[in-house]
Amino acid sequence: MDYNTALFRLTSLCAGSEQCEWNLREKMKKWEVSRSDSDKIIDYLYDERYLDEQRFALAYARDKMRYNRWGRQKIDQNLRLLHISAPSRKEALLGLEEKEYEDILQELLAGKVRTIKAQSDYERNGKLIRFALGRGFEMSVIMKYLPDADFDALDDVEMED
Repeated sequence: MDYNTALFRLTSLCAGSEQCEWNLREKMKKWEVSRSDSDKIIDYLYDERYLDEQRFALAYARDKMRYNRWGRQKIDQNLRLLHISAPSRKEALLGLEEKEYEDILQELLAGKVRTIKAQSDYERNGKLIRFALGRGFEMSVIMKYLPDADFDALDDVEMED
């Protein structure tokens, strides 16, 4: 694909939704755009504000929290996979509204507790913790909303933040 076609496609894509540089470079590799042309295109997209890493990271984090119902750890891991810088990731995660974040966790736990088959509160809480950790929520937040938590019995669960 030639320079002008790739530039047109990518500006159209960026005008429609937030994109990250890594994804755009991957697209250009598939289109067999030369390295020098892809560098020029990326520079143009940054200069014209079609591309902004911080703006992308914040939009990505909000969308993954709201629609995929992911916690901060899972969002951070996926931003790392997209080669987003540490300061942009941190800013995006700090930009998540705490009340909304905790409400999502509460809804997830309330929904999951109805489907769990457990013989004791300890077993139920263990399953809920594993579920929420798998969704990327931090242990400190999970423990705030775990129903009838017996905190002494959960000593064997690794605490992370």
